[in-house]
Amino acid sequence: MAVAPYEMLAFLLFALVTVGASLGVVLVRDVWHSALMLGVALLSVAIHYVLLRAAFLAAMQVLVYVGGVLILITFAVMLVRRESGPETEVAP
Repeated sequence: MAVAPYEMLAFLLFALVTVGASLGVVLVRDVWHSALMLGVALLSVAIHYVLLRAAFLAAMQVLVYVGGVLILITFAVMLVRRESGPETEVAP
């Protein structure tokens, strides 16, 4: 079974996107940007499923992981995140 050149190019492009975003998840210091990179990596994996002609798995990847888990992570980051500014501590 021969692979079309555009499919190989798309695979290589999204493989680089997946690896780059996965490295970004680990190496980025800001938690919010790390969560966004996780979303890019999960969407890129869904595109890999489309390239493999597994449309159901791609849809479940988007619905469950990107739609569900990433939203939970986003809410957790927004609730836990503190404002960075001058400390306003009341002295006793």
